[in-house]
Amino acid sequence: MSDLVNLSNIDQNMRSNLMETNFEIPQNIDAEQALLGALLVNNEIYDKINNILKIEHFYDPVHQKIYEICAEKISRNSLASPVTLKTYFQDDPGIKELGGVAYLAKLAASAISLYSSADHAKLISELALRRSLINLGREISEKAAIMTIEENAEEQISSAELKLYNIADKGNETTGFTHLVSASREAIEIANKAYQKQGGISGISTGLIDLDKKLGGLHSSDLLIIAGRPSMGKTSLATNMAFSIANSFKTKENEDGTKTLLNGGIVGFFSLEMSSAQLATRILSENSKVPSDKIRKGDLSEQDFRNFIEAAQSLDQCPLYIDDTAALSISALAGRARRLKRMNGLDVLFVDYLQLIRPSTNRDSRVNEISEITQGLKSIAKELNIPVVALSQLSRQVEARDDKRPQLSDLRESGSIEQDSDVVMFIFREEYYKEREKPDEHDVESFLKWQEDMSRLHGKAELIIGKQRHGPIGTVDLSFQSRFTSFGNLAK
Repeated sequence: MSDLVNLSNIDQNMRSNLMETNFEIPQNIDAEQALLGALLVNNEIYDKINNILKIEHFYDPVHQKIYEICAEKISRNSLASPVTLKTYFQDDPGIKELGGVAYLAKLAASAISLYSSADHAKLISELALRRSLINLGREISEKAAIMTIEENAEEQISSAELKLYNIADKGNETTGFTHLVSASREAIEIANKAYQKQGGISGISTGLIDLDKKLGGLHSSDLLIIAGRPSMGKTSLATNMAFSIANSFKTKENEDGTKTLLNGGIVGFFSLEMSSAQLATRILSENSKVPSDKIRKGDLSEQDFRNFIEAAQSLDQCPLYIDDTAALSISALAGRARRLKRMNGLDVLFVDYLQLIRPSTNRDSRVNEISEITQGLKSIAKELNIPVVALSQLSRQVEARDDKRPQLSDLRESGSIEQDSDVVMFIFREEYYKEREKPDEHDVESFLKWQEDMSRLHGKAELIIGKQRHGPIGTVDLSFQSRFTSFGNLAK
């Protein structure tokens, strides 16, 4: 088979670049020839290798063209053989260097068996990935050596991480249409997972029973928005959910060495407003049942401090990762999320909060900036196949109404938040507003009525689902403990 090998058609630029760095080019011309020969002899092989191989995976440009024409003909239910391909290569300069159209017959003579085709395809794909890595490394070095105003070092890192992630994810690409039978099997698996879980949910549990019943848990590729006015408890709710997911993380090891997620998940939390220490204080306050204001002031008893330390020690194995870098751009945020998934895994991502993210490019209006950010967050959810939960501020027009329950029109600065999201939820604590309506104690009737309302509303919160792409809208009642900044399930 070696007499068929000819490197004259190989990309000269790549070869010279690799020679300069003393690299040997990762390639296997023999494997390419054997696989193409088998394809020309038996077109049924195409169905076995179609999901593995792409045209650009072949190293020799002539082999790329042969595979491209074979794929085109087979896809049209036409025969691809040395005879039927001959017409396309009569005047091809590349194949002339290999001996002319007789090269197609030589390929067919060197064919491998049907059973070996998948292994050869995987080898060719693996070598192509290695060449892509080498090219990316060279590109990173060249760009880093040139100072430009348009792209700073941080943006270059984000761009390189995206390209590296795309190379790593090439094997997971979808391949067009899916037959209804395959899609229905996937639907059955999702339903079976929901049936086997306590609470009957197919997504990742938030730890809030009634919310899980409404949403079915947090689902991959979804962008969920939690919106509210200041002091409603957006960050507290997100922190409670993030900790609950990370703290219940559990996997099962399969026979092939892979792991299946049984419960919870690995959580990433971008805190653009609060420091990681402040977030940790909130989590520890809830976990140790020590009021957060006592922690801040250092007004702790010996028992409080012991509870606080024990709560901190119990978090050693909790897979919750916090990034408190301020003013991150959407591209930098995406790059860091990819890096976390690649290095530690990532099942759910929280962002606190949306309006503090910077756009990657300067926009002519704030509406367009927010639109770029929401589209970027949705892209992260789809690309990493995880749920992304982003917090959002509401406009002041809520305060001007008698009924201060938020609605979709209150989303601040852009309709794209509503448009790009799969779920929009609003936090509303009527107790917060009622407390500020306290009447004069001399007006006994009004004061008693106010006390009655405060008693009814105390420790309660509403989570209003204003939009859900895959399910019903409605209101979920929650408990709220202000001392520990903690939301929970409401006893009924």
